[in-house]
Amino acid sequence: MKHISLIYKIFFVLLLSFFFVRTASAQSEYQPYSYQFDQKLNSDLYSTKSREHTSIRPLFADDSLLKSHYDSLMNYGTDGKQHNLLYRKLFNEHLIDYKGRGSSFYADLLPDFTVGRDFSGKLTTSTTSLGLQLGGTVGSKFYYNISGYDARAVFPEYLSTYINQVGIVPGQAYDRTLAGNSSQWSYLTAVVSYTPIKYLNISAGRDKTFIGDGYRSMLLSDYASPYPFVKLTGTLGNVKYMAMWTYMNDPASTSQYGINRKKFGVFHYLDWNVSNRLSFGFFDNVIGFFTDDNGAKRPFDFNYINPIIFLKPVNNSSDDPDKSLLGLTGKYKISDGIAVYGQFALNEFHSKDFFSNNGASDNKYGWQLGFKGANLFGIKNLNYLMETNNAKPYTYEARSAIENYSQNGEPLAHPWGANFREVVGLLNYTYKRFDFSGEADFGHYGLDINGLNYGKDVFQIYTHAAKAYGNYTGQGLTTNMYYWQGKVAYVLNPKYNLRIELGGILRTERNSQFDDKTSMLTIGLRSSFRNLYTDLASYKTH
Repeated sequence: MKHISLIYKIFFVLLLSFFFVRTASAQSEYQPYSYQFDQKLNSDLYSTKSREHTSIRPLFADDSLLKSHYDSLMNYGTDGKQHNLLYRKLFNEHLIDYKGRGSSFYADLLPDFTVGRDFSGKLTTSTTSLGLQLGGTVGSKFYYNISGYDARAVFPEYLSTYINQVGIVPGQAYDRTLAGNSSQWSYLTAVVSYTPIKYLNISAGRDKTFIGDGYRSMLLSDYASPYPFVKLTGTLGNVKYMAMWTYMNDPASTSQYGINRKKFGVFHYLDWNVSNRLSFGFFDNVIGFFTDDNGAKRPFDFNYINPIIFLKPVNNSSDDPDKSLLGLTGKYKISDGIAVYGQFALNEFHSKDFFSNNGASDNKYGWQLGFKGANLFGIKNLNYLMETNNAKPYTYEARSAIENYSQNGEPLAHPWGANFREVVGLLNYTYKRFDFSGEADFGHYGLDINGLNYGKDVFQIYTHAAKAYGNYTGQGLTTNMYYWQGKVAYVLNPKYNLRIELGGILRTERNSQFDDKTSMLTIGLRSSFRNLYTDLASYKTH
């Protein structure tokens, strides 16, 4: 107890120093997280000449290190010449773009219109979506952004199967139709960000957060639907700390009890830059609930308002009402713009089983290892990533249905849940307004079969495991997936990523029960910086 008391005292001293130290004004300009956009900043983010905190996304675009590169990307094509209003609005400016002495305001229409052909399924696919975003600043410390979309689409067979089983358009919202290949949904994000001093940012709204340096995250990714949150992010020297409280949904479509319930998440993450090259991060999470599996309600435990990391240990006792996840991240810059990174996620720890090779169902963990960089082969703006992600069976499952590590029917970490291995490689090259990207992904995983829980589905209860010992990655209905995707885009307006985009997907998913193949081409007018994942594994057998 003395140690806990000391930690509290240190924490509150730091808070007081945040509020009373005199600093220059700082503006927090919020940039929605997008891997495709952020990786264009690799040469700055992973420079050996700086100690940038890179593992909490979204980034703050006003950071002094990133500002110049960020502005060059957002203002590409601005040549200083006088152009007419139509030219400026189409290629250089927001649709409404006001900049005053003490404030700014912008607004844009966000089209997402595509048409394609799934040749394997002999199906014409399409997306018809129109969105609106508005945002701005008030003074030098307050920023806001709101964006909303109403959409409908005809998806290829493998995505329609996923949506009809889960009830959710991947990473976005409820499907209002759940009929065949057609889906309808609405999507909304809203963020208010306040930076009273340069050491502290306070933000709230409905959005996503990503922890890590990779394409995937084994701790907290941007895959699941947006959720309400309140977040404190403090930076002091070489340490950056995040405390976030969220309000999440456990929908009837994936609930073990077929009812809609609410739950909450508490997330802490500390990122420590040991040197210009080496950094470590420490993560913990607690998922709690308001109504248990027996329908009994319980009040919110105000102990969870505590913003201190690691005050709640890994839950091992059967009477602990909530579920926690611990994690470790690491990064080392090999040279300028090139870094190796990794993650380790621990869902439950029993030393006897953890240090043995008995395949115990309570031996639950996942890990990531990868490297990424900029200017491959000396070619400017050729960015790359190669990583492997692995999760043992039953990782992210819990003792009760509502405690699973998920939000709105989808995993909060890796989109594939657990019981998988993945190797993924990404390339991106930017030349003037053209953007070229490619992905190759290989997955090996095991689906549940014969009504038994083999550990991939995070919505199952791990105490109902198919077997207590002898578990291995890929058990159950062993499945292999190969996924290739390529895109060529011409960016019309970088302010809101308005682009003409041509894309293609080749995908095969094979096991002893089905052999799914997808080969498709799409073309469309798209906008916004959202990550919309299509490199998904099957949720269940079909």
